[in-house]
Formats: sequence, C-alpha cells, structure tokens
Amino acid sequence: MTDGRIVLSGARPRDRADFDEFVASRSSALLRLAFLLTRDHALAEDLLQTALTKAWFAWARLDGAPEPYVRKVLVNTYASWWRRRWNGEVAHDELPEPAAAPDEHARSDERTDLWSAMGRLPRRQRAVIVLRFVEDLSERETAELLGVSPGTVKSQTSKALARLRIDPALATSSTATTSTTSNPEALR
Repeated sequence: MTDGRIVLSGARPRDRADFDEFVASRSSALLRLAFLLTRDHALAEDLLQTALTKAWFAWARLDGAPEPYVRKVLVNTYASWWRRRWNGEVAHDELPEPAAAPDEHARSDERTDLWSAMGRLPRRQRAVIVLRFVEDLSERETAELLGVSPGTVKSQTSKALARLRIDPALATSSTATTSTTSNPEALR
C-alpha cells in the first residue's frame, strides 16, 4: 500500500483476496466520492455497489493500481444514471415532519447553500469540481477519469467556479462567497 492507495502487481492474476482488501481499504473514500456526486446517501451506496460489482467482473484484467479504474467506473455509472432522468422522488403536498426552527441550524445554512449551489451546476461541472477540489486530483488525472482533455477540465472548472461566484444562494452569505471564490478547498 502506497499513499493510501493499493498498488497490486500486474505480474500475477488478481484474486478475491485482493478485491476484498481493496474494498476494505478504499470503500470509504469511494463512498465519499459517490455521495458528493449524487448528494444522497442511499443513492451513493447504490452507486458504489454498482461500480464495485462492475469492477469485480474486470478485476482479473486490471494492471497496476485498480483505484483509477474503479473511480472511472463510478463516474461513468453516475453519468449513465442521470441520463435516465429518474430520481426516485415523488412530490407530496405535506411534509412528513415539521420544519425545524431557523436559528437551530444557523451554522449549517452556509453548507446547505453551498450544497444547493453545487446541485444547480451541470453534472459535468459538478463532477470536475468534486474530483479537482474534494478528491484533490490533478487536472490530468481528472481529465483521464472523465475521458476529456486537460483543457476541458480547466474550462469546466473555470465555468463552475464562475457559476458558484454568482449563485444567488451564495451571494447572500458573504462568508460562503468568500470561501468559495477565494478558496476552492472550502468545498471539502
């Protein structure tokens, strides 16, 4: 294991124990990526499970580090899911629970505003922001993962950050605007 990532030798066939070790050591980081893409815990777990299932079938063919492959499967599966345009939610006239008092969650309002603003980004821009600033991947790694050029990653990052700067939910909160525009690390 190097730098928190498992690097397995490509010289020998991979077996179930290698896969189990990979899942045990990297599933929490992959689940975080899935959650940041889907913004829903149950959907993130389903996405990760689907990606790991697909990786299992290709496991013996993988050379080198398996994590980039699994990340790519995760992002591609996410992209294919949102193309279906079904989110599994049904609108109701009444809320199931009474609304909480506004001052009770005052500190979480900024995070909620940021999550709302991230949700309004186009999915590719959201994926680029999550991979670049939350997962801390380089432009080259992000480009490889998404199957685009590094220039596309740069332009999508620029457009996403510009949208976040002018988002109405973030414009009303000076601390959220400052932290988003001057420090992309605030997305963590």
